[in-house]
Amino acid sequence: MRDPIPSSSNIAVIVLAAGWSSRMGAFKPLLPLGDDTVLGHVISTIAEAGLGPTYVIVGNEAERMMPVVEARGAVPVLNTTFADGMMSSIKAGIAALPETVQGAMILPVDIPLVRAATLVRIAEKAGEGKAAVIRPSFRGESGHPPFIHRQLFAAILAAPPEATLRDILERYRQHVRSIPVIDSCVLRDMDYCEDYHRLAALLPHRRHPDEAECAAMQDAIGTPEPTRRHCAVVAELAVEIANRLASRGVSIDVDAVRAGALLHDVAKSEPDHAAAGARHVAAFGFDDVARIVASHMQIAYEPGQAIDERHLVFLADKLVNGERRVSLEERFAPAFKAFAADPAALAGAQRRRAVVAAVLASVEAVIGPLDHMAAADALVIPVGS
Repeated sequence: MRDPIPSSSNIAVIVLAAGWSSRMGAFKPLLPLGDDTVLGHVISTIAEAGLGPTYVIVGNEAERMMPVVEARGAVPVLNTTFADGMMSSIKAGIAALPETVQGAMILPVDIPLVRAATLVRIAEKAGEGKAAVIRPSFRGESGHPPFIHRQLFAAILAAPPEATLRDILERYRQHVRSIPVIDSCVLRDMDYCEDYHRLAALLPHRRHPDEAECAAMQDAIGTPEPTRRHCAVVAELAVEIANRLASRGVSIDVDAVRAGALLHDVAKSEPDHAAAGARHVAAFGFDDVARIVASHMQIAYEPGQAIDERHLVFLADKLVNGERRVSLEERFAPAFKAFAADPAALAGAQRRRAVVAAVLASVEAVIGPLDHMAAADALVIPVGS
């Protein structure tokens, strides 16, 4: 009889938090992270993903950890042999799972910035029932957390003390499926203090994709290299404008501007590429950036209207031709010439120019004139960069 196919309601998450934290020099699970602790952030992310029960394996500092885990609605599992290594905690977690659990993700607490959307994607793939092990990967490199179906639990529990989870998964490699995710933090752990400080600094920027994650989306969609170089130049200009506005007190999400600009032409080869690109980006879990991508070709704007992230990407795109910054006049001159004998098309081009000019005027009223041409040569991105 085939084993039941997991769903989000019968997938558990085992959080490994029993270790010594010896390389860190401080107890990792209870270190502050944002307005929470490392462990609290991990549990909140699991809850956001809507997964089944969370089991936190405790050992070192167990007396401190037990009430903390329970207060967050998770199940503490004491591993009295935690000093034997991570495999002992994995075994303790699996042994604690009820029969109703058909599979579990194994998430070390020191990999705390995995996105909820990544956990959802792993659960969805596990629910297809096509593999006993699902491993997320970012740009070809396997990361955490792996999902393991109940059918492998017995093999894990029977493994000798010196075995590792990697050893067991290698033995069953024909049952392992790797799935790409747009989440660089499936690879980012915090063994040392510098790792912890790096992730703590990264946390406020995790709402939007970083540059590597944008590149991964371009990889997945097949964005051509010349288009990527154009997007990089647009992003540099858009971020420059955003930073200058922010320095003058304008509320602008610079991370969203950067991601929107890097991805604005991600689906350039598809019909209605702005809408197509927005659909792709939204499917990857980045709705705010998708809205920027959707409006980079056309956007409504009236003088005096508040400038937002969409307007900045729209503007920067119109001030870059290929990989070179240009003036508004240079950008629209070819269209005006081409449509000279077509009144309707010419009127459309003139309306688009008027919108760009209005956005530009509003921006320059705050930050002063933009020198569109000064950085043109410096911003040409060489092939392969």
